[in-house]
Amino acid sequence: MAMITLTGSDLSIDEVVAVARRGEKVAPLDAPVRERMSRSNQWIEEAVAANDRAIYGVNTGFGLLATERVRPEDAGRLSRNLILNCCAGVGPPLAEDVVRAMMVVRANTLARGNSGVRPELADSFIRMLNKGVRPYVPSKGSLGASGDLAPLAHIGLVITRDPEPDGEDTGKAWFEGELLSGAEAMERAGIPRLVPRAKEGLSLTNGTTFMLGAAALAARDALDLLDHAEAAAALTLEALRARSNFLHPALHDASGQKGQSEVAWNLRRLLDGSRLVDSDPDRVQDAYSVRCIPQVHGPIRDAVRFVTGRIDSLLNGTSDNPLVFMDLPDGPDVVSGGNFHGQGLALWLDLLGIAVAEAGSMSERRTFRLLTPGLSEGLPAMLVPDPGLNSGLMVAQYTAAALVSDNKTLAHPDSVDSIPSSANQEDHVSMGANAARHTLEILDNLRHVVAIELLTAAQAVDLRETGPDGLAPLTRTVYDKIRSRVKFLEHDRALTPDIEAAADLVRSNAVLADVREH
Repeated sequence: MAMITLTGSDLSIDEVVAVARRGEKVAPLDAPVRERMSRSNQWIEEAVAANDRAIYGVNTGFGLLATERVRPEDAGRLSRNLILNCCAGVGPPLAEDVVRAMMVVRANTLARGNSGVRPELADSFIRMLNKGVRPYVPSKGSLGASGDLAPLAHIGLVITRDPEPDGEDTGKAWFEGELLSGAEAMERAGIPRLVPRAKEGLSLTNGTTFMLGAAALAARDALDLLDHAEAAAALTLEALRARSNFLHPALHDASGQKGQSEVAWNLRRLLDGSRLVDSDPDRVQDAYSVRCIPQVHGPIRDAVRFVTGRIDSLLNGTSDNPLVFMDLPDGPDVVSGGNFHGQGLALWLDLLGIAVAEAGSMSERRTFRLLTPGLSEGLPAMLVPDPGLNSGLMVAQYTAAALVSDNKTLAHPDSVDSIPSSANQEDHVSMGANAARHTLEILDNLRHVVAIELLTAAQAVDLRETGPDGLAPLTRTVYDKIRSRVKFLEHDRALTPDIEAAADLVRSNAVLADVREH
């Protein structure tokens, strides 16, 4: 089985997703990485012993307390105290995939060698990932500068231990499905907890790791959900017997928008061979939610592509402070700065959330159209054979509308906010962690909105005279996948199981399995 190798220079979004969601193993650090980390760590140890200069967070306090010097013999205690102090997160725990994404991203950051820590620290992350130890990380409390202090500290609390461990706080972690104390989880997994040394507490907590790990997952989900949204849209176009002339390639090439042309091409591909589209000779043109799909989805795709490129770049950067550079022209040195500041990620996560929220807005409008007499091209009200006695899919649209409205609130930019902290020493922060949480929630809402459109479009197709036999070959595979989990709605039943079944199909990408092969 292939393993993910961490070098600090070539980690990809796909690899983060593979480790976070599919449990792919991470290889031990190779010799060049270990040598690079050991060199910078030795430099830090020697600087601490010499004690001839103040190095932030190594022999000084933090934030407002940066002017307070710490004795060399207390450098390890300082590291452990920082981890304890930053364990101030609240709220429900982060999902398993998000925590695992954080862990692989942080291990890769440490592997770059700029943090000045032992390779054994990265080893701990790798062993925890491979053994399945997942720290309990509260979801709220990070300002996105100085990095994601609280979320990372809750991981660091499990990895490290006090020099005098009696009565220490070890945090919590899951292992083999059981939530345990951090110490017990690590003991059962056979992973020794490390007594932190100089700077290691800072390097465990100071970085944009929650934002970046979440962003990698969000970027992958956004691309997948756009593919699902276009598959759902194509099925709706057939159910509405829409005109297809709005997909003419010349029209979209004239726009100058790459994403728009790509979406039009994808819809033409999905609809090729359909006997339902263009089956109404009197139709002139369709409503915007049908006719303008390429003009809306195209810029969304462009935005997601832009954000994905930025995330790919950041995965192989160092978001720590201060940084150790061993190959400067004047010799090794440590440089203090602000690479922990997550403003870029905050902006890009906001952009991602705004973009994909709009896909949900358009999807809900198509669902509404399918259910509404006078807009649905002759389909029965609420898509049920006996309307009145039955209400059909009426309230499924309510759910979609509620989720779309929720996304409008969640998409309000977090990156424009800042609240000073640490007695105004840290007087501007990114709020990027809030942007990460909100974007993940937007994506989950969108997943359900698209699932509702898929259910509604499949129901509408069944009510057409041709039934599913009139579908294009590719949209027929989408229809069949939905019907494999959700049966036709003959009369009213609880819809939540149907919606969740469709959402699970979307989450697993099963709906797209045959579509993507072509």
